[in-house]
Amino acid sequence: MRFLRSKPSISEMAAVEKPRREAIIRAIDVVKTYDTGKVQVNALRGVSLNILRGEMVAIMGPSGCGKTTLLNCLSGLDDIDNGQVFVEGVELSTLSDNAKTDYRARRMGFIFQFYNLLPVLSAVENVELPLLVSGVKAREARRRAVDSLRRVELEDWATHRPGELSGGQRQRVTVARALVNDPAIVWADEPTGDLDSASADAIMDLIVDLNENHDQTFVIVTHDPRISERCHRVVRMRDGEITDGA
Repeated sequence: MRFLRSKPSISEMAAVEKPRREAIIRAIDVVKTYDTGKVQVNALRGVSLNILRGEMVAIMGPSGCGKTTLLNCLSGLDDIDNGQVFVEGVELSTLSDNAKTDYRARRMGFIFQFYNLLPVLSAVENVELPLLVSGVKAREARRRAVDSLRRVELEDWATHRPGELSGGQRQRVTVARALVNDPAIVWADEPTGDLDSASADAIMDLIVDLNENHDQTFVIVTHDPRISERCHRVVRMRDGEITDGA
């Protein structure tokens, strides 16, 4: 398979010096609290973090430590209570909800554990949907969707619905959808958590290839040390705080 390659160790990756780059994501003293009505959950407790353009960062830690909340706050899916989040120099709190939605559609891609594909649509229809929603004309959206499926080696499965695809193929469709707008940042929440080892390795081979050849920034929430070993940096969290890697 084209994307298969030997997996470099952390020390091997650290030995390769990269030119200094600017931070594409900056979080400063970010606080996020959830109020259930009976109890307040301090999900993020003054988190500060910089992520460089073109970097692959894994966010790790025990369940409930705030990993997914951090991803949601950095991407603007969730509002924060205190602090600041800058993405490509823009402070997210200064944008309206519509402006944040438009910004995510143009500059971000999302990969989730359970695919979030519409079962009644074909692979190519699922991939082109974000473009259609953001106003891209149908013919152009279809062309870009087919190109994105080609990048993940699923062009021949374009007309198949999710139920006709394997788990690994469905996740490739999800990756293709995340890439269809050529995003600067791809957010991934347990992208291989529902896959067998072989399929998980293939998805990570694909992500590494995209990072290396298209210079896209990846922020990956994961429990899997095999995933974190292939990232440039590991950020570790516990109880809503970053304990290492910032």
